[in-house]
Amino acid sequence: MSRSSHGGRHELGQNFLRHRPTIDHLVALTARTSGPILELGSGDGALTRSLARLDRDFTAIDLDERRVSRLRRTLPGVRIEHADALRHPLTADTIVSNIPFHITTPILRRLLGSPAWSDAVLVTQWEVARKRAGVGGRSMMTAQADPWYEFTLDSRVSARHFRPVPSVDGGIITIRRRSHPLVPRSQRREYEKFVKAVFTGRGVGLARILHHAAHVDMRTVRRALDRAGVRPRDLPRDLDANQWASVWRSVRR
Repeated sequence: MSRSSHGGRHELGQNFLRHRPTIDHLVALTARTSGPILELGSGDGALTRSLARLDRDFTAIDLDERRVSRLRRTLPGVRIEHADALRHPLTADTIVSNIPFHITTPILRRLLGSPAWSDAVLVTQWEVARKRAGVGGRSMMTAQADPWYEFTLDSRVSARHFRPVPSVDGGIITIRRRSHPLVPRSQRREYEKFVKAVFTGRGVGLARILHHAAHVDMRTVRRALDRAGVRPRDLPRDLDANQWASVWRSVRR
């Protein structure tokens, strides 16, 4: 097969999933969702073929025009489009993707900024999956998105299950949009700025960090932390979704 105009497998970040039990598990996770499905990065179609059998409205996209042409020939009844996952509208209810590792962060940022979808079933690098699910502490991106999304770490995927074999293991993570957000969507931009200010703020312990980052007096800070069940010397990464929302409400008042 000739080289894509966008580069070879290295440039496209193509690590194809070859492990049938993992593919079957991804399909089972997707089957628990509802509505139209959009697969980002169909690659050689190993997952695409199985998703198409769910008998739901289904679209698969890929940046590699060669593989799109090949899949269209082998799967004539499936909607397969030549498109960029960083630009294609994310309007399906369910997003499924074995995300190219080199664009994991921009894909996740785009997903979390899109208002249309309800569920996502994703394969990312193992450490990214752990961070997004808050295992070992929340990252700033997860804390910023927590009021509107629930992140769940599902399982680890050995690097041996991909071709070519990447240098790190993969991980399956599911994301579900909350039916009842912890913070009103109208406050999202303001809330995200608040979380960033806290994560990048100065001071030892959350009480001091909040005092400087939110520009509130220590009495208000301690009251907010007490309401949320947070210790003054905890760090931003230690708070769960409900604690972040509680602190936000108290400090914002």
